Amino acid sequence: MIIILFSILLMFCSVYMFVFPKRWSNGIIIFSEKPYFHIFEIISRFLFGIIFLISYSQNKFPILLISIGSLLIVVSFGLVILGETRHRQFAKWSAIKFQKTFRVASVASFIFAVFLIYSMTDN
Repeated sequence: MIIILFSILLMFCSVYMFVFPKRWSNGIIIFSEKPYFHIFEIISRFLFGIIFLISYSQNKFPILLISIGSLLIVVSFGLVILGETRHRQFAKWSAIKFQKTFRVASVASFIFAVFLIYSMTDN
């Protein structure tokens, strides 16, 4: 159920990113300046990684969920190693650098969200 809610949130974010790529980019930059940015990014990735790992048996593609969950956990530890300053710099740099690809990325993330919902239903 949590993965379905995650997928719905991802769908909304994907639509917003598609319609407003400049705002999405500015939102990343503004969020990266918040004092809780770094810790939020670490904790949210780690928790969703755990949720994906716990939910793998309810999925039509369990290896996919194990892979995604493991990747999210590894990335959360990578962010700890990267450090807050470099994480903020990377977020700002990538928000500007990849702004022109946000529409394409949003389509891919929307399709992925739909796929996740499909993979969690009637298993």
